[in-house]
This record gives sequence, C-alpha cells and structure tokens, in this order.
Amino acid sequence: MKRSRLSDILGIIGKMAPPGLAESWDNPGLQVGDPAMEISRIMVALDPAPPVIQSALSSSCQLLLTHHPLIFKPQKSISTATPLGRSIHAAIRGGLAVVCMHTNYDCAEGGLNDVLAERLRLSSCQPLHVTGVQELVKLVVFVPQEHLERVRAEMLPWIESLGAYKDCSFAASGEGTFTPQSGAQPFIGSVGVREHVAEMRLELLVDRKNLSRALKALMAAHPYEEPAFDVYPLLNEGRTTGLGRIGRLAEPVSLSAFAARVADDLNAPGLRYVGDADRTVSRVALCSGSGASLLRDAVRAGADVLLTGDVKYHEARDAQDLGIALIDAGHFPSEIIMVDAVVAQLQRMLGQAGYENCQVLPCSVESEPFLYCRR
Repeated sequence: MKRSRLSDILGIIGKMAPPGLAESWDNPGLQVGDPAMEISRIMVALDPAPPVIQSALSSSCQLLLTHHPLIFKPQKSISTATPLGRSIHAAIRGGLAVVCMHTNYDCAEGGLNDVLAERLRLSSCQPLHVTGVQELVKLVVFVPQEHLERVRAEMLPWIESLGAYKDCSFAASGEGTFTPQSGAQPFIGSVGVREHVAEMRLELLVDRKNLSRALKALMAAHPYEEPAFDVYPLLNEGRTTGLGRIGRLAEPVSLSAFAARVADDLNAPGLRYVGDADRTVSRVALCSGSGASLLRDAVRAGADVLLTGDVKYHEARDAQDLGIALIDAGHFPSEIIMVDAVVAQLQRMLGQAGYENCQVLPCSVESEPFLYCRR
C-alpha cells in the first residue's frame, strides 16, 4: 500500500470539489499544513471550531477536512489572544493540517446540494443558479486500422459521457497518405516513398480542461511518430454547475406535510416556513446553508418552495410578495449531512487510488449552536 501525503489527498479532494467552482469571495483549499506531510488519519467536520480541532488532535489525525473555512478573510496577525489565532496555533503545534471545501463543494456534482437533494428524495435535479458550463471539444485522430482498439482503449478515461451513456466514440474508415522526409523514423513506409495506408477516423468528445492530458495519452498510445489529429471547439453545452438544486418530489404533498418531512429528514429542531400550509408542493428548490439570495432564481425556475437556512424577516416578506413558499430548516441541519457523505466518498476514492492505509472518520463533537425554547 502506498503512503499518502497531504499533496496526494489534496488532489483527491480537488476531484470531489474542483477549486475552480468556488465563488470569487471564498477561500477553499489548504488553510494550514505542509503538503509533504504524511497522512494516515483524516477527520471530517462541518466547522473548524476549537472543540473540533481538539477532537482531531486527540484522535491522532493529521488532517481535518471541513466545509467552512478556518481562515476566511486575510489576517493582519495570528495571536493566541483570539479564538481563531488559538485554533491556528493549536493545529500547527499538533501537526494538524486543515483543509476546507466550501462553495466549490456546494456547486460540485455529487456535492453538498446533491447530498441534500438526495436526503429529501428529489429527482431530476439541476443547478438552481448556473455559474459554469462545461466546455467540450471534439478530438479527431487518424489511426491505422489494426491499432484502433488499442488507441481507443487508452483514450477511454478522457472521453465524456453522453447522458447515461459512457465510452462513446465514432470510427469511420478511410485512406491516409504521407511521404516520410529525411530524418523521419516512420512506423509504416520508407523515407522518400509516398505511402497509402488504410486508416480509421476516430472521434471522441473531451472536456476542454482535460485536453492536454488526453493528447498526452494519445501520443503514448498511437503507433505513429507524428499522429495526425484535429481539435474542434463545440457549441454544444456540457454539464452545468452552480449553486443550489431544483428537482421534483415523487408525489405532490402539502407545504405543511413537506415541512414536517424535512424536519424529520434533517433532524431540524426549529424549522420555520412561509406560505399557505395547504399549498401543494411538487417542484422543490434548495440551497444548503444561507441560500435565500436564490429566491428569485427559484421563482424563475417554477419552484413551489425554496428550502434553505438563515432566512431573514425581509426575505420571508419577499417570498410572500413573490408567491413562493419558503422553508428555513436552519444552517446547521442543512449542512451537517455533508460529514457522513464526505467520509464515505473520500474513503472510497482513497481506496481506488491505492491509499487503503489512510483512515477517514467523522467528527462526533459538533452540534446545533442554537437552543430552542418550547412553550
């Protein structure tokens, strides 16, 4: 088994929550730590609060992975006179790296908003507020017939899926001609002699971000000294990424019944909602954490209700004016669900990468910060 270093773990975390998906004001990624340090135990938590850091240290963890950043704004000083300063000092003294994935994890495919949508049993989910669209290119390469399958097999990791279909490609036969010049080392033919070769035109759909790696794989697999290939930028839109999700319930329910279901599903002790209790809810918009700013996005998308946390009074009034229901499930209940989801996903990805020796465990000391009075 391979030893895992923090830099290796950061690469895996970057696949779970690509840094490029983060909002411009955010500060995800490595907060404290040495990229070269060895990691054998990882704790996952929502907040890098002092009790969480102490729990990670007492559990002999070398990495604390959180949703909310430890360092959010630039610091003029790091002093033990402040809670943040004490946390940073404690992490450094204890050899604990701290990494966060915040709005990049919110937006990521399979990230927090997808986890929340799955918990609420929504189907046909799409981003509520689109912040990015995948850029696609068509990669066309010409391959001798007898080498087609080898080249195609090496390219499969870089081929984009078409909906629910993976490993998609197209091949057509044709004839390639070339005359090797002085200094060439042709795989087929001789210098100065024009060659006619039965070749296949292989077409592949590739994410533009992966193009350089796809071309590197192509060069390694192709038998020719100078493979002929074309790259075509496409107007086809790929997958969208963004904040929040909108999807459908399996069966329409009343707003009051849906709110009660949400309270149970998220263990939300103080859920509030805005709207007619008997209103029928079918199309649901959601945004984990503080997402009331997406209220108008939800209206434009035809949602019956927006579910989020940290709703302010005037946002509730806006929902009434706009004619959309609004559920405030609380910031903590809508996001603490990320812990178990990240533990499972990260442990699986570490195993796939050959780091079975690295253990991932959930933090057990976090709780809702609010207390609720009961009449």
